[in-house]
Amino acid sequence: MGIVQLLVHFRWTWIGLIVSDDDRGESFLQNFIPLLTQYSLCVGFLHKDTLINYGSDDKFIENIPTLIEALLLPEVNVIILNECSQLIIFLALQLNAFESVAKFYIEKVWIMPPQWYFSAPQSGILIGAELFQGALSFSISTRAVPRFWDFLETFKPDASLMRFLCLFWQYAFQCHISDENDRQFGNCTGNEKLVSLPLIRFEMDMTGQSYAIYNAVYAMAHVLHGVYLSRQRIMLNRGGFKQLDVQPWQLQSSLKNIHFNNGALHEILFENGELSIGYDIVNWVTFPNQSFLEVQIGKISPSYEFFIRQSTIVWNNRLQQIPPISKCVQTCHLGHSQVIQEGKPACCYDCAPCPNNMISNRTDAAHCIKCPEDQYPNKNHDQCIPKIITFLSYQEPLGIFILSLALSFAMITCWVMHIFVKNWNTPIIKANNRHLTFILLISILLCYLSSLLFIGKPGKETCLVRRMAFGIVFSVSISCVLARTVIVILAFKATKPNSRLRTFLGKGVANSIALSCSLIQVGIGIVWVSISPPFPVADMHSQAKQIILDCNEGSIAMFYSALGYMGFLAIISFTVAFLARKLPDNFNEAKFITFSMLVFCSVWLAFLPAYLGAKGKQIVAVEIFAVLASNTGLLTCIFSPKCYIIVLRTDLNSRKLMIEKRS
Repeated sequence: MGIVQLLVHFRWTWIGLIVSDDDRGESFLQNFIPLLTQYSLCVGFLHKDTLINYGSDDKFIENIPTLIEALLLPEVNVIILNECSQLIIFLALQLNAFESVAKFYIEKVWIMPPQWYFSAPQSGILIGAELFQGALSFSISTRAVPRFWDFLETFKPDASLMRFLCLFWQYAFQCHISDENDRQFGNCTGNEKLVSLPLIRFEMDMTGQSYAIYNAVYAMAHVLHGVYLSRQRIMLNRGGFKQLDVQPWQLQSSLKNIHFNNGALHEILFENGELSIGYDIVNWVTFPNQSFLEVQIGKISPSYEFFIRQSTIVWNNRLQQIPPISKCVQTCHLGHSQVIQEGKPACCYDCAPCPNNMISNRTDAAHCIKCPEDQYPNKNHDQCIPKIITFLSYQEPLGIFILSLALSFAMITCWVMHIFVKNWNTPIIKANNRHLTFILLISILLCYLSSLLFIGKPGKETCLVRRMAFGIVFSVSISCVLARTVIVILAFKATKPNSRLRTFLGKGVANSIALSCSLIQVGIGIVWVSISPPFPVADMHSQAKQIILDCNEGSIAMFYSALGYMGFLAIISFTVAFLARKLPDNFNEAKFITFSMLVFCSVWLAFLPAYLGAKGKQIVAVEIFAVLASNTGLLTCIFSPKCYIIVLRTDLNSRKLMIEKRS
């Protein structure tokens, strides 16, 4: 697990494996390969090694052609070794021989097996010093063992110990034991001090290897003690004990899970065969004088928490890039993601640009990620940028234009109202319910002013008022037009002798028509507010780089019901006016109402597809222009002829002329 975390940290995904061709190597592969797959790491090559593979010194290169070929792959720059020390020595010798013959250096990062240690023969020359310079390995985290230094400092081998230590002693102190049988120390006095030895020959501190052996001895002792206690009863034989006969395989299950304190009172725990003690990450640094240094650069806790000081690592000086890249393919840059190639390992992938609404903000991203709703990708798709909040405001050109247009027509409407008030008692104004005409002018004025509610930042109140005001005021306008049209028809029909229609020519009929038609729209508005009123909403999807603040209609059915009802009134008014367009009159208002309703219906029929196809602020602009255009149609078609006669043709504004024409 430590090796996997090391690979993940440096993003080394394409690695080489050299393992021993035995049970140890197979066990390592069975545990290691699934972990590689779990973390999307891949094996570039796998080489199994045995001592049988190595021949005489004259055939170094010929014995490992496939390994040399694999080591020359430029994509695989990290090699994991899991072999015994003897195999590593033979491997180093052969690779050194290849380099001296081929004049080509192997530039790799080597991850050595746990508890690996540089070894040197009696000559003192480190084997593989240049090849393994900067190698990384793992060592069991050691803790100080009390009085260990004192023991080594005062250690003197006696005759019983020398049978185990004679070879080490002669090599370490460069002395000779003359007669081992007599245990006579020739040049070796036995008084040599271990503290005087150089580091390459002996370390006074307890290394990870020594601490592992130290704990292994205690583990075996505890297991044997447990076996002894379990068999104590059956071991009795005539008051004595039989020799404890235990086979190695009988200890396996007990060794996998054991908990004890060693001689230094350190707590040791084996769980499922794993030593739960943590590991040090070691960087091996060699020097020209054939010495070396074991530098701790990181640590892995028993819970697999990983820590490494990358700045302290000394890399092999052969490497052209530090730290090296070990990947099957080139890095996927920011704004791209990996696309697995069919039939190839997961580490051999293509790089594809992220879609429009997604980014990747790290190299070799497995997937692109979506930006939050209030952000959008930049041009390179490697960063999310906050969207601009926008709405139709009074500060932008479109808002200023609409404001100016609405106020201009509102002023024109006020001017028309002024003319009508000034000429209140003239025949052309009195001819068709002047009070209803004035209400129509007020509703037209309010329609112009209500369009201003569509400009500015939408709020809960403005969304509610703009929809209600728009629907009700427009309905009042069309209801007044309908009432005026009906009165025009009744006025001509009532001229016949003994006509019963004369009773309907009063103001009450016109007012009732206008009021009842308006109240229906008010009822629709009340139901709309009760069921699902309009509310402000932030539209984050219509525009890629903007958040459009707008009003949601709430109930779509009620929205189209309000529009449909206004359309229904407009069609009725248009139909009635169209039927009365040819009635004789010096001033037949039905003709002008017909034109006004034609304009009104045309505007709103064009509005629906434009409204459905618009986006963002365009929706609001289309709606405002529809309001202004239809309102202007009413104002122009109905009142411009009257204003023309009142202002410019006062001679036509006489009761005598109107009666003569009508008769």
